[in-house]
Amino acid sequence: MTLKEADPKGLIRESYRIEGITAGECRSIFLDWAINMKPSDDPAAHIHVVLDHYGAAAPDHPMSQVLRDGLRPKPAAKRRGGRAARLSRDS
Repeated sequence: MTLKEADPKGLIRESYRIEGITAGECRSIFLDWAINMKPSDDPAAHIHVVLDHYGAAAPDHPMSQVLRDGLRPKPAAKRRGGRAARLSRDS
């Protein structure tokens, strides 16, 4: 995959060029970048491409951290309640 395929609008590239950008702003840019992917795309492959290209020169940049966070394994989904959780087992 090319860098142009991984970051077609240049959002990640531009985030690295903004001086004083915050982690929150980087997360917002990352979200915009991610929602523009095709459903068939592999987000991890795209992240690796842009992180290898831009993150290598700026490992301490907030976008580098956001991209690394995007590669973390997702926590397992848990059931958060429902009718059974609200009812007492003693009833």
